[in-house]
Amino acid sequence: MDTYFAPAEHATEEQLKEEIAKVATNPIIHELLNSIGGLIAVLDEHRQVVGLNVSFLKTLGVDDPGSVLGLRLGEALGCIHCADEPHGCGTTRHCSTCGAVIAMVSVLADGKPVEELCSLTTRKGEAVADYAIMVRASALKLEEQTFILLFLHDVTLEHLRAALERTFFHDMGNMFTGLLGASQYLVRENQSELAAMIYRAAQRLYKEMEIQRCLFKNDFLEYRPSHDDTTAAELLAELKGIFVKHDAAADKSMQLPDSLPSLTVKTDKSLALRVMSNMVMNALEATEEHGEVKLWFEQEQDALQFCVWNEKAIPQEIQCRIFQRSFSTKEGAGRGVGTFSMQLIGEKMLGGKVSFSSSTQQGTLFKFLIPAS
Repeated sequence: MDTYFAPAEHATEEQLKEEIAKVATNPIIHELLNSIGGLIAVLDEHRQVVGLNVSFLKTLGVDDPGSVLGLRLGEALGCIHCADEPHGCGTTRHCSTCGAVIAMVSVLADGKPVEELCSLTTRKGEAVADYAIMVRASALKLEEQTFILLFLHDVTLEHLRAALERTFFHDMGNMFTGLLGASQYLVRENQSELAAMIYRAAQRLYKEMEIQRCLFKNDFLEYRPSHDDTTAAELLAELKGIFVKHDAAADKSMQLPDSLPSLTVKTDKSLALRVMSNMVMNALEATEEHGEVKLWFEQEQDALQFCVWNEKAIPQEIQCRIFQRSFSTKEGAGRGVGTFSMQLIGEKMLGGKVSFSSSTQQGTLFKFLIPAS
């Protein structure tokens, strides 16, 4: 057997020279290879490289394109399976599941653009590495001959992060299930306020993990909030438990209300507390040492409104983007989630309203309107 998947035949030396010259002298291909970023290669009908751009050469770590021209893609990239069969890349047992070879064979068969994920293991010297590469193949006609135009995009890190996220949420889910069970047992056996506080904290942590999982998947509507009865007094007691020993509250004063509305609302208390605690956290972080943050509740028609005030004003240029995802005044990737999640959870998931006002004269006031039902 010559091949386990793609045709084994190679171009003759003379054919290869003609193809390389045809690609090199074509002004459109020349401009394409020199003007577009990313990894680009041109292959002939035998899946042999007859042209590639500088980015591709740099990735391969070679200066002379002549050392790559004529090779098949897996051979150029150092695939560990290329030498498994005498006819090389595309002909081994592993090639029938290789996204790159599948894309090439498919585009040669019907001429339609194809995009496939290629899971590639390479060897360079003694070093072995795994990559995930998105390969897009398109048919290219030059002087009545068909070529393959390949665009390669390294998505290794994205796939690694996705796998780590799935593993994290899976393992954390198992751990939190055990924590919830143990803390619930403590409440039954101990009947102490400390045990009840641990159980409530475990419930909040579990809900936090679930909403984060949905946020990471960009599918927050998958989460189904509960609708339990709660009051301003219960919510305030939970907030006090969160911030009583919190570092953000150190050397700062939190002024709590003397009286509270008696209205009972139906909401997902854990999610409501996430919105409220983010509001309090933002106010504390914006407040200087020995400064003051005020918290209170207002009863509206068929709704309970939570308010947080601090003295510092938000600059005008930031106010217009305060709820925009990924926007943050803090440095580093992954910022800008706090205020975004306040609006996302408070409005889209709980059906409430999150708003704010800010000025140098009045300070900054955030409000969270929680519907009664």
